[in-house]
Order: sequence, then C-alpha cells, then structure tokens
Amino acid sequence: MSSHTRLRPLLSAAILPMLAIALPASGATVRKRAPAPAAPNNAIIPLPLNPIVPAGQRLCSATTPTGLGYTVLRAGSGTMPAKSDVVLINYVGYLKATGAVFDQNMRAPLPVDGVIPGFSQGLQMMARNAVVRFCIPATLGYGAQASGPIPANSDLVFQVELLDYKTAAEVEQMRAEPPAAAAAAPAPQPATPPKP
Repeated sequence: MSSHTRLRPLLSAAILPMLAIALPASGATVRKRAPAPAAPNNAIIPLPLNPIVPAGQRLCSATTPTGLGYTVLRAGSGTMPAKSDVVLINYVGYLKATGAVFDQNMRAPLPVDGVIPGFSQGLQMMARNAVVRFCIPATLGYGAQASGPIPANSDLVFQVELLDYKTAAEVEQMRAEPPAAAAAAPAPQPATPPKP
C-alpha cells in the first residue's frame, strides 16, 4: 500500500467536513465569535516600563551630509528654529539596535543648542507641527560615553513633534515681563479686626 493510498482516507476525513460547511448566501453576514475574555494576570510589571519600538520604525529614509538620518512623518509649515531658540516638543527616544525606549516627554521645552548635536541639527530642520523621525549615529549622539540607560557607542532614534518655538529674544522678553495674572489681580488688603 503506497503512502498516498494510506493518506487519502485521512485527508478525506479532515477536508470533507470543512468543505461541507454551509457558506452564507450572497449578501448574508457572517457572525464572528466574540474573543474570549482575558484571564487575570497578577504578574508584576517590571519598572521602568520600556516598550520596544518595531524594527521598521528604527529606520530613516534620507541622510544629511553630516550623517543625520531623517524621515518626515508629517510636514510642518512656517519658519524653522535657530540654534539659539527654545523649542516646545513631544518626543520619544529609543535605541536603534534594540528599539528599547530610553526617554519620552510631552510638551518639553528644550534649548536647541542644549541637546546632543544630532538632535540639535534635526530640530533646526523642522517647522511648526512637523513630526520627524531622526536616526542619530553615535558620533552625533553620546559617542563613546554611556549616558544613563544609553550604552556607549549607541545609535539613537527619536520621533519628534515640534509644537512651537521661541527665539532667544522672545524668551528674554517673557522673563522680563511680570506675569499677567499677578498684574491684573488686586493688591491684597490687610485684614481688619472684627468689631467688638
């Protein structure tokens, strides 16, 4: 008896019932089963919570002459910040090799010239409301020095959204002006003792 002859009854027994399932008539809907409820899991989540970014989101499509990689995810409009400006950004930073997130922040004010060279170069390429992914080689990052959770000689990736920026002159003017709320509020009056 050949192996084909022996398998034929097994295949027939497995495939024929699947073929016999009634298919819905044209225009009929197929009901899907609801997913099974999740079972409770009492495992402790290790902190800090460091998600892993997928490999496809660790790549950049273009490179500057300095070696900074970038991909424009959403174009912005208007002018771009200068090296002496202060930006307001949302960002997430992760290691290119593993995708491990090492830093993230929302509405973070940062001086453009107060960050690693690759990040500073990237910020100066963005207009307001832009979202850009930067692939920063170690030479434009922390180089041979480790920094917190970032190992030495690590290539870094950042996704950055530029919300706004102010020039150095605008920042100085804001510091010199009294807060609007304090100027508009009436001066406090001394408490008067109650009359006997």
